[in-house]
Amino acid sequence: MDFKSLMSAQISKNKPASTSTNGTSKYQRRGDAERDREAKYAQEQARLETERLERLDKKRKLEDEEAERVEAREEKRRKLAEESRVRREEREAEEERLRRKRLGLPERPPSTAADGGDDEADRPDIPDDELRTKLAGLKQPEAIENETHTERLYRYYKLTSKALKRRQWYPGPIPTTIEPLPADEILLPEKPPAPSDRDAYIKLHRQISSYLNFVLTEWSAALAGRDKDDAQSSAGIAATNNYKIALEDLKPLMRRLEAAVYNPTPKPDAPTTSTPLQHEALLSPIVQILHLTQKRHYRDAVDAYLRLSIGKAAWPIGVTMVGIHERSAREKLHEDGKNRDIAHIMSDEGTRKWLQSLKRLVSFSQTRWEVFDVGQLMG
Repeated sequence: MDFKSLMSAQISKNKPASTSTNGTSKYQRRGDAERDREAKYAQEQARLETERLERLDKKRKLEDEEAERVEAREEKRRKLAEESRVRREEREAEEERLRRKRLGLPERPPSTAADGGDDEADRPDIPDDELRTKLAGLKQPEAIENETHTERLYRYYKLTSKALKRRQWYPGPIPTTIEPLPADEILLPEKPPAPSDRDAYIKLHRQISSYLNFVLTEWSAALAGRDKDDAQSSAGIAATNNYKIALEDLKPLMRRLEAAVYNPTPKPDAPTTSTPLQHEALLSPIVQILHLTQKRHYRDAVDAYLRLSIGKAAWPIGVTMVGIHERSAREKLHEDGKNRDIAHIMSDEGTRKWLQSLKRLVSFSQTRWEVFDVGQLMG
């Protein structure tokens, strides 16, 4: 063997193997690794999506089952309520039948026995011709097939009672059922009329309601006409909040005005918002405040507000008791039943709120309508 063969054999022996035993390279290209990673990621995402869909399907089934149970409970509750209503109406109808039998009145027609309503014993009878004419005036059929005169009379009184109970709502900053008056008729008198004069008394409450909505409308228009910078300033935000507070707090006052028009004699246990304003304690001072505001006597209006809110009685300021003997001036603090200058208005939270809102209306009116006399400007 020559030298060249020996060297070739030695080099071949010392050269590392370039392939593995299975014929594949022990190195992997970066592209292949990235493709493997993406494939594993796609498989993982597909598995997670399948699990998510399974959970959603399971949750949907549970929600459907719960909705079915709720609907079954509601249906059962409705059936029980309907059965209870039927039993109550049957019991009331039986009581009404026994009462009418005891009083010697004719039985109520079966078709309208469960409708309720006013007692027919207090309803005067109407001749059939006149009754048909009145039903036609209400845009109702004059007669129904197989309808008796008693059923026709009951139908007429039922329609008229519904028409009386239905009230129309008039739009405004504070929607109300009191019919508004034109602008030239909302000038308030200096003193309110007596409740016995029903027409003048109702007109006064319409004037108060119309004037409050008129001032609130002007206030809203003044706020809407401001520049964007003025509206977003601290003073502008405070003015907007004052308007919203006044708008919300004056609603109980509007409800009490409605009560004076539609329910002048409420039940003793009725809520405060369903009772009219006391004539001497509240209505007369409010009329005076609004009357002075309309005359642009703002200082006098604020004085009337202070008399209504805090009164003119003595207040216990400083040391009022020294020794065992009471001072002579201290007895003025206890004359609650005698002294009419003591105000108890602020003790009622609802009254305090709408009373302070009236003061805000007076303050806005001074900025909206200039005074005729500079001396009537309030601070």
